[in-house]
Amino acid sequence: MSKNSKNRYSDKELENFRKIINLKIEKSKNDLDLIKSAYMNDSNNGTEDTSPTFKSVEEGSETMSKEANTQLALRQEKFIRDLKNALVRIENKTYGVCRVTGKLIDKKRLNIVPHATLSIEAKNIQK
Repeated sequence: MSKNSKNRYSDKELENFRKIINLKIEKSKNDLDLIKSAYMNDSNNGTEDTSPTFKSVEEGSETMSKEANTQLALRQEKFIRDLKNALVRIENKTYGVCRVTGKLIDKKRLNIVPHATLSIEAKNIQK
């Protein structure tokens, strides 16, 4: 069977991708915990005894920091969700198949972006 006629990755290949994805999920959850703990710590950074003028500047900075942390947390949660969806595709044995072209997504791409659902060819068509 030539590489071009292959319509899905083997069970062994899928298992290797599963390991990569599970490691990324674990790391991403740890990163999310760090972001959330930073967000919680932002709410009390010991400025109660500072003069009001400095406090108002710091509150603006604190608000921006909380917004940035919220955005980071949301992006991280989406990334984890996308990785979990990739695990579902592994279970269904549809992982690594481009949803536009129906061809296999290159292994190198999947190693870098394991939640990818589009081949480079399909990505270029979208541009």
